[in-house]
Amino acid sequence: MRVFADINEVIASQGEHLGYTDWVTIDQERISLFADATEDRQWIHIDQEKAAAGPFGGTIAHGFLTLSMLAHFSQSSISLTKKPSMSINYGLNKVRFLQPVPSGSRIRDGIELSSVQKSPKGYLVATTHTVEIEDHERPALVAESLGLWVP
Repeated sequence: MRVFADINEVIASQGEHLGYTDWVTIDQERISLFADATEDRQWIHIDQEKAAAGPFGGTIAHGFLTLSMLAHFSQSSISLTKKPSMSINYGLNKVRFLQPVPSGSRIRDGIELSSVQKSPKGYLVATTHTVEIEDHERPALVAESLGLWVP
């Protein structure tokens, strides 16, 4: 985890790669729970028998499940000693799902601090995420997320 003293140190680090998170296993239980939570129960995610004969040889994680992991990855990769009073998800500028995540795979996130802009309510912090699948050359997704840090 990269620890910054304060927002000024974060601003000075724009453009830097912050490192990689720990690996997280995306198992069938997590995929099925996500399917239940979102009511997206497409067979490619939950029907192991049918998916085994499908195009990926087994079930795969929802793209939005992989995307939702950015919240966890962000919290585990950057911290401030002088914390803002609030940090909220402000949105996404760009998301690309490049490769499906097979059930049982491990993923991690490589995070770059893209930009920090002062706004009327605080600081808009943009980070670029490249979510990798262990033992795969191509990443699962690339996304730029925005967080609003309120002093």
